Amino acid sequence: MTAPTREAPRRALVTGGAGGIGAHLVFALRERGWAVRVLDNFSSGRVENLAPVREDPQVEVLRADVTDLAKIAPHFQGVDTVWHLSANPDVRRGAVETDLDVQQGTVATRNVLEAMRRANVSTIAFSSSSVVYGHPKVFPTREDYGPLLPESLYGASKLGSEGLISAFCHSFGFRSWIFRFANVVGPGANHGVIYDFLKKIEKTPDRLEVLGDGKQSKGYLWVEDCVQAMIYATEHSNDAVNVFNLAPEDTISVAEIAQKVLTLTGSKARIEYTGGPRGWPGDVPVQRLSIERLKAIGYRPRYRSAEVVEKAIRTLQAELRGPTSAATRAR
Repeated sequence: MTAPTREAPRRALVTGGAGGIGAHLVFALRERGWAVRVLDNFSSGRVENLAPVREDPQVEVLRADVTDLAKIAPHFQGVDTVWHLSANPDVRRGAVETDLDVQQGTVATRNVLEAMRRANVSTIAFSSSSVVYGHPKVFPTREDYGPLLPESLYGASKLGSEGLISAFCHSFGFRSWIFRFANVVGPGANHGVIYDFLKKIEKTPDRLEVLGDGKQSKGYLWVEDCVQAMIYATEHSNDAVNVFNLAPEDTISVAEIAQKVLTLTGSKARIEYTGGPRGWPGDVPVQRLSIERLKAIGYRPRYRSAEVVEKAIRTLQAELRGPTSAATRAR
């Protein structure tokens, strides 16, 4: 996928475009000259995240739920590329509401693909997740690792979506980019371990509960690096189905994150671990992704996990203190 020219701007449709990652993708696409149509049901995304582009005539923001094919299908007319980011953002919630990830993940992806087919749109970029690997036995884990045996319903929904995308590519001549994210953090985040820790010490200043034994270790990617990597990959790879891990080359433990939260906030809270290797059922204790495929096309993230975590703590701490929107600060 090539960047549009100024003379003939092309239109991107972004599902979940008011979310923490989606809003930054909208900004980046506009900077490259794309007109952007945002579909979001605002269940977790916030209209404030899009404040910097709300007056931009080349940005159209629509309230729409991708679980309703009939209602979203007309919005795919005139679109060149779809960026499908909408999903249930809370992995743990899926273990309680067992149809949540099926509906907001797999079924929603089928609806997006079918709306594309009806509108003759054949290019899609999809935000998948490293959780499709389940609990891998090989680190760093490459994109060709298998079998893929996810351990959460969220992971199962992402893997199901990947399968549908691949099938539409081979059945209807689509081209796709599937991105398996590490933990993505930055301005506008309203879930995840860093956000949870900050909210916990706000509620109970004397103690910080940490789920599991704190040894869980994962990679953390700054949101702007994530967005730039996605765009770069679409412009520098051209298979029918392109699969990329998006991650830093290192990891950081939950215990280290908890300590950084206390240090950077000046908190005197004591850390209390609930014990066990997992934070919750379906949690993957260790995640370390290979990004050799991404590096081979010429891109690597700017920051290591510890740097990303520190940036995220400072950013989210400021957001929780004041009314200024995350997107405005990011700009």
